[in-house]
This record gives sequence, C-alpha cells and structure tokens, in this order.
Amino acid sequence: MNQNHTPIDRERLDEMLRIAPFHRWLDLKIRSVTRDQLVIEMPWRDEIVSNPMIGSAHGGVLASLIDLTGLYTLLAHGVTAKATADLRVDYHRPATSGPLIATGQVVKAGRHFSVAETSVTGPDGKLLASGRGAYIC
Repeated sequence: MNQNHTPIDRERLDEMLRIAPFHRWLDLKIRSVTRDQLVIEMPWRDEIVSNPMIGSAHGGVLASLIDLTGLYTLLAHGVTAKATADLRVDYHRPATSGPLIATGQVVKAGRHFSVAETSVTGPDGKLLASGRGAYIC
C-alpha cells in the first residue's frame, strides 16, 4: 500500500481508467475527483439494456460501474488496490436512461484490504443502485 496515501492526479487516473478494453467499452469519464470522492459518468448505450419491455440496464453493468468506481476511488486516494475481494450491490430502481453517474467514497484505507462505497444515480438524480466493495491491497 502507498503508505503516504499520495493521491493520483486526474490525468493519470483517467489514463489508468482507459487501460482495460472493458473500461473503454463502457466509455467511462471522470467528472470530478477530490481526496474524498470520485465521480464517474457512463453514457447510456442500447447495448446495456437487458429488459426491452421497460428499457432497463442490465444489473451486471450497474455492478461493474459500482465495482470500478470503488476501485478507482481508492486509487485516487493513493491506495494501491489490486483486485476486488468482495462486492455487495443493492438495486433500488431500474436504470432506464442515462448518463449514469457513479459517486465513490473511501470507507477504509487499510494495509491488506480497503473499502469503498458507491452510489449510482440517473440523469434525474434518483438513486438507482448502491454498493460497497472490499479490495485487496
């Protein structure tokens, strides 16, 4: 773990966010980053719809957004999180339009495990999903 918890600057964080092909496919963009919070935006795409009757996004996409936002929130904080150890997701209402906005906050920056919370809202600001991830450091 980065013992000093030196935050990663926004440019480097954005580069890191685009390393993996899946992240690029999601087309994630950093809206804002502070020492306490990271906000990521994901545009709406027809490919994420799993229920065409109501036009709602697949829960796995929301879970991925929660997982990635938690991990990158820790990285922004200066924690060298390497992998997800545990992820809990709660779905509050269907996501039927976008963009989807994920806001992450550090809960605990630990030596072996770190924890972050994320909430996902739609364009109307209503809570769609929330979750908490534990990450191996």
